[in-house]
Amino acid sequence: MRALTWQGTGKVSVETVPDPVIQEPTDAVVRMTSTAICGSDLHLYDVLGMYLDAGDVLGHEPMGIVEAVGSEVTHIRPGDRVVIPFNISCGHCWMCRKGYFAQCETTQVRQYGKGASLFGYTKLYGQVPGAQAEYLRVPQAQFGPIKVPDGHPDERFLFLSDVLTTSWQAAQWADIEPGGTVLVTGLGPIGQMSARIARHLGAGRVVAVDNVPERLAMAERHGIETLNFDEVEDIPAAVADLTAGRGADSVIEAVGMEAHGNPFQSAAQKAAGVLPDAVARKVMETAGVDRMAALRTAFGAVRRAGTISIIGVYGGQADPFPMLDLFDKGVTLRMGQAHVKNWVDDILPLLTGDGDPLGVDDLTTHRVPLEEAPQAYEMFKNKQDGCIKVVLKP
Repeated sequence: MRALTWQGTGKVSVETVPDPVIQEPTDAVVRMTSTAICGSDLHLYDVLGMYLDAGDVLGHEPMGIVEAVGSEVTHIRPGDRVVIPFNISCGHCWMCRKGYFAQCETTQVRQYGKGASLFGYTKLYGQVPGAQAEYLRVPQAQFGPIKVPDGHPDERFLFLSDVLTTSWQAAQWADIEPGGTVLVTGLGPIGQMSARIARHLGAGRVVAVDNVPERLAMAERHGIETLNFDEVEDIPAAVADLTAGRGADSVIEAVGMEAHGNPFQSAAQKAAGVLPDAVARKVMETAGVDRMAALRTAFGAVRRAGTISIIGVYGGQADPFPMLDLFDKGVTLRMGQAHVKNWVDDILPLLTGDGDPLGVDDLTTHRVPLEEAPQAYEMFKNKQDGCIKVVLKP
C-alpha cells in the first residue's frame, strides 16, 4: 500500500509499505477513505524527530470502511463505515472505566512514562503505524472504532477522530458559564471548533486571538469576535477592556508549542529538531524549548478565580510557569489529551441531522490526494493558500 512516511526533519514522502494484517483477535483493518493532517503532525515534521525512525507512517485522524476484523471484534464488521479515535484504548481497564481513555492502562507506553498509545505519533506513544495511508491496522478494535451512518460526506464525521472531540473536551474543561466570556488563543482547527463549541455550550461572548486573515475570517463567520495580535499589542489588556477590567471567565489555549513569540525559544526548538537523537531527547527533557507566548497570554487574560483549559500540545519538560501569579489569581488549570470516546455520544447527534449546528462543514479548506501529502504538509506549515485544514484522500 501507499503511505506517508517520515524521512527526517522537515521531510516526508509517500512510499510503498507492507499492507497491514490482522495480528491480534482484537484487531481490525480499515481501508482509509479520508485522513487529515493535524497541527500536531507538524511537531513531528519539524521538532520531534528524535523520537521517530525513517519510514514511520504518520497520521492519527482516520475514517474508512472496515475490511477485516479479528475474532474478538463484534460491534463492527466488514463494510461498516467507521471513524477511528486517535488514542488507542481498550475500554475495560481501570482508567477506561473512569472515562480516561487517553490514559488507558492496556496501551500505556510505560517505557517512556507516557499515556495511551496513539496512531502515527513517535516512540513516546507506541510507534504505532499511522493513518495517512491506504489501509490502517486498528489495535483494540473491540472498543475503539465509531460506526457512523451513510448520507453525509466523510468530513461531517471525520473530525470525531480528534478535532471535534478534542475541542469539545477543551470547552467542557474550561468551566464555561452561561453568558460568560471565553477567550480562545489560536484559530487553527482546534481553536476554530473550540470557539464554536463554547458558543454552543452557552457562552455569551467568545473572543479568539490569531493573526492569519483567513483564520480570523472563518471564526467571524461563526459569530466569534477576533483580536489580531499583529495589531493589538497587549492582548490581556484588550480582553480586560472588553470585560469591565475583570478578564475572561474561561480561556482555551489551543496553540501549544508552535506559538509565535520568544525568538530564543523558537531558535531552541528548531535546534533541538536537528541534533543527534540522544542529545535532542535530553534537550527536550531538561530544557525550556517550548514557545510560551500563547500560554502567557492565557495566564494574563484570565480573570481571578477563572479557568484555563490547555489543549495545545507542548513537548518540553522544563518550561517556566509564572506560579506566583497563577496562585495569587486562584486560577484553575485543566489539560491533557482528549478522551475521545467520552464525548462521542454528546457530539454525534449534532452531526446526523439536517442542520450543522457546530459548522463542521465549514472547516476543511483543502482536499488533497494522498500522493500530494508532502506538498500539503508544506502548505499547512506555511499557512499558504488560505490553508486551515487539509484532508487527504487515499
